[in-house]
Amino acid sequence: MSERIFKRKIYRKLLDWKEQDNGSTALLIEGARRVGKSTIVEQFAKNEYESYLLIDFSIASKTVKDLFLDISNLDMLFTSLQVHCAVSLVPGKSLIIFDEIQKWPLARQAIKHLVKDGRYHYIETGSLLGIKMKKRPMTDGTKILIPSEERRITMYPMDYEEFRWALGDTATMPLLKNVFEKWMPLGDAINRKLMKDFRLYVLVGGMPQAVNAYLDTQDLSRVDQIKRDIINLYDADFYEMEPSGKTSMLFHAIPAQLNTNATRYHVSSVIEGGRPDRLTTPLSILRESMTTNVAYHSNDPSAGLAMHINKDCFKLFCGDTGLFVTLAFWDSDFTSNVIYQKLLVDKLTADLGYVYENVVSQMLVAAGKKLYYHTWPTENGRRKYEVDFLIPDGGKVSVIEVKSSQSKEHASIDNFVKKYSSRIQQSYLIHGKDMRKDGALKCLPFYMTPFL
Repeated sequence: MSERIFKRKIYRKLLDWKEQDNGSTALLIEGARRVGKSTIVEQFAKNEYESYLLIDFSIASKTVKDLFLDISNLDMLFTSLQVHCAVSLVPGKSLIIFDEIQKWPLARQAIKHLVKDGRYHYIETGSLLGIKMKKRPMTDGTKILIPSEERRITMYPMDYEEFRWALGDTATMPLLKNVFEKWMPLGDAINRKLMKDFRLYVLVGGMPQAVNAYLDTQDLSRVDQIKRDIINLYDADFYEMEPSGKTSMLFHAIPAQLNTNATRYHVSSVIEGGRPDRLTTPLSILRESMTTNVAYHSNDPSAGLAMHINKDCFKLFCGDTGLFVTLAFWDSDFTSNVIYQKLLVDKLTADLGYVYENVVSQMLVAAGKKLYYHTWPTENGRRKYEVDFLIPDGGKVSVIEVKSSQSKEHASIDNFVKKYSSRIQQSYLIHGKDMRKDGALKCLPFYMTPFL
C-alpha cells in the first residue's frame, strides 16, 4: 500500500508560526493519535528548512533521552544530537522536531532554554499531554516545568474539504461556500450527487490511514480494518492510562448512548454505580486524548455559553465519524455493519440517524467551534425539547438542529426560537435536502456545515 502525503490546512498555520515568531516560540501540535501530526511536520521540515533533526521519543534510545538530563551545556547537546542523527544543523535555518513528546517530558521542559538559545526552530508533537505529564514526572519525582515559550495548536482528522482534496477535487468546497454565502439553492439532482459524495466521507472518515486505504483499494472492508486497528491503538492507550478499563467502556458506548436519544450521556448505564464526579480520570482521558468531542449542556443559552455549562450533563461524540461507524458495530464483522450498506444507497433508517449528529459535531469542531446544547421541558412537562448544538455568533447564539429523517417537523428549534428570540442570531436545520428557508429558519445540507 503506497503512503500518500495529503494536503492539510494546518500547513498554513505552520508557515504563519515560522514567519511571525521566527524562533521566539516552539510550536506544540496536539491531536489524537493517527491524525497525521508527524507526517505533516516532517513534510514541513523538508519543504521549509535547510535541514532538520527528528527525535521520535516513542522509539528513542536511552542514550538520546539521557542527553536531556543535563542541558547546562547546549553546545554539547546539539553536537551529540547531530552525531547521533547524522544531521548537520544550520543556525537560523534548521528545525528540530520532538515527536511524541509525551514520552519524555524532560525534553519538553528543555524547550524554555532551547528557545532562549535561539539557534534553531522547534516543533513538538504529542497526544494525551496532560495525562502523560502527570504519569511521567521528572526522574526525581517532581513535576516538569511547562514552558511558556510554547505556542499550541490542535490538529484534527481530515475535514470534508481535505477529504475532497485527497480525492483530487479542489473545486467543490470553494464553489459551495459561494453558494452558501449567496444562498442559491442547487436543485435536487445536484444535491443528491453532493450528498452521495458526502456519505463516502461519513463512511471512510478523516483518518489519513483510512483515506489512504480507500484510495488504494476502493474497498470499504479494508478501510474498516484500518479503522479497527486505530481503535485498538486507542484502547491500548486507555488501558495504559487507566487499567480498570472504564475509559475504554465509556468510549465504546458512545454510539449506543447517542442512539438512545437521551439528553445526556448516562454514565451509570455503562458503568454500574458510575457518576461523572466519580469518573474524572476516565472522562479526562477521553477529553485530553482528543479521541472524543464533548458537548456540554448550557443551562442559559446566551452568548456566554461557557459560563453556564453543567459539567455533569454532557454528550460524547467520536472525534472521527469514520471511526464512529466502525465502533457502532464493533462486535460484528464488516458484512454485518448495516451502516455501510444503508448509507451507501441513502437508506439510513431513523435509528441510525445518530451517525449524522456525530459528523456534524466533528465538522463544527474542525471549524473551531466549541460544542454546547440545551434542553428544556415541554409545555406538559412530560418530556424535554432539545436543540442539538449552540454556537456563539456575534454577541448572540446560533442554534442548530440535525435532522436525518425525512420528517419536515422541527418542534424543538421552533420552540427555542419562540422562547429565546432576542438571543438568537440565526437558526439552522441541517438535513440531507437542498437549501431552503422555512420562515427565518435556514435549512441546509450536511456538507455545508463547515460554513456556519
